[in-house]
Amino acid sequence: MGSYEENYLAKRPQHLCHMCGKCCRVVTTSTPYTQLKSMAESGDKGATDFLSLFEPYPSIEAARNVDADVVDNIINRLKNDGKFDENNITFYGCRFLQDNNLCSRYETRLDLCKHCPSTPWSIVPPNCGFEGWLFWQREEIKQKIRKSKEELLELKILRMKTIDKEVLKKIDAVEHKIQKSIDFYKKYGSENW
Repeated sequence: MGSYEENYLAKRPQHLCHMCGKCCRVVTTSTPYTQLKSMAESGDKGATDFLSLFEPYPSIEAARNVDADVVDNIINRLKNDGKFDENNITFYGCRFLQDNNLCSRYETRLDLCKHCPSTPWSIVPPNCGFEGWLFWQREEIKQKIRKSKEELLELKILRMKTIDKEVLKKIDAVEHKIQKSIDFYKKYGSENW
């Protein structure tokens, strides 16, 4: 299937960015702030990098005062996914975003910034230039998962037609590999694709 960089980052058309600064002005993570701080204190590079860039807003309302559309978009998406917990969500703003929506350290920005949006399931601001492209990336992945499920069905039929233990062993190995790729996307709903 290739690496993350080959499959996603290398294909991401950076020219789609409108340079509006919204994705830097108001962001959140799936990890609660207290856990992020603890992870950073334990030396987790991702948490350390994130907290070196982003300052937490004191409340959801404070973030909403900066950009209500972005905050409400994130909250609505999380609610739709059944993942919204007001007690465990913190919004952040990048300390390097300038008034002109440009980054004051663009040339030395961290991978965290270079990789944004980081997955096809990233929640981007309304009217983000990446919206349509992210949709097609999700659809591409869903199509691959559907194809993998078809392959599982074909292997099931093959299993019923053979008694050779070596062939059955190979079928097991392939089924396991396919199921692992399907399960990787389970948090995005792959069981329903």
